[in-house]
Amino acid sequence: MSAPKQIVIVGLGLIGGSIAKALKQHTGHKVYGIDQDEGALLDACSCGAIDGKAGPQELREADVVYLCVYPQGALAFMEEHGVGLKEGCIVTDTCGVKAHLCTGMERLAAAGRYVFVAGHPMAGKEHSGFAASDPSIFVGASYIIAPCGAPGWAVEVVEGLALDMGFGQIVYTTPQRHDKIIAFTSQVPHVLACAYVLSPRCQEHKGFSAGSYRDVSRVADINDGLWARLFLDNREALTQELDQLIGDLGRFREAIAAGEEEPLRALLRQAGDAKRENG
Repeated sequence: MSAPKQIVIVGLGLIGGSIAKALKQHTGHKVYGIDQDEGALLDACSCGAIDGKAGPQELREADVVYLCVYPQGALAFMEEHGVGLKEGCIVTDTCGVKAHLCTGMERLAAAGRYVFVAGHPMAGKEHSGFAASDPSIFVGASYIIAPCGAPGWAVEVVEGLALDMGFGQIVYTTPQRHDKIIAFTSQVPHVLACAYVLSPRCQEHKGFSAGSYRDVSRVADINDGLWARLFLDNREALTQELDQLIGDLGRFREAIAAGEEEPLRALLRQAGDAKRENG
């Protein structure tokens, strides 16, 4: 465990609230929160997730700042408060897209004395808000870090905090590679789930559905504001993955419509082999 630090968490939603709870449970750091929702701040204080509301003094003295808000919100916060952070303060984020954010952070960092390390905890739930926060979602999960030119000591601090919170592995990448792979592993499944439940058959599924329906539709219970922004901020990589998916769906449709078993079985074997090989 690292030496005690003063940590400010901006945004006490699902991820920010879970980070606060994990840090208070597993470390001796002082944790302060910032949120537009006074109710979330009160709840976080009441349950011991934070030591109090962060004001100007807590920000000036912060060793680490977590930006647990939308990418545009993160950039806006740093534009307003970045120059007031002390020298060597580590700023990190939890946003689901990196290239757009890191470009903006690189521009803003020139006016400040802090260092920025991009981060992305690969954990979550369908529900949002502080009430849904739960530090157990981090246990064994991956924590992605894109150093973005930050010095090694700052990257080590972000890694150490992630491990203290219970993350099982640290994955290093670039912002561009992050966004390309996240388009496939996270964003396409959300688009697919939403498109799937738009079928009129969704209204009739009860009594006819089991695990398959539940698995495919689960993430369609979606925060539209958050995910619309993430999709648009990563639209180039996401549209490429959607083109791939649409093409593969077309291959299945053609094989089924042709009524010939062997071409369909060949596609199914190919898919089965890919899943068995890649997990």
